Amino acid sequence: MIKKLMLAVGLTTMCLAATACNTVKGLGEDIQSVGEAGEDAID
Repeated sequence: MIKKLMLAVGLTTMCLAATACNTVKGLGEDIQSVGEAGEDAID
């Protein structure tokens, strides 16, 4: 019973961590594109 609970908690944690990484990566790409657009506007 405890092994199944620990497995479920571990899988949930891994899924949440993977989702958070993708979200942070997407946010970084958005910020980069805004910076590039600003540079193009200045030139």
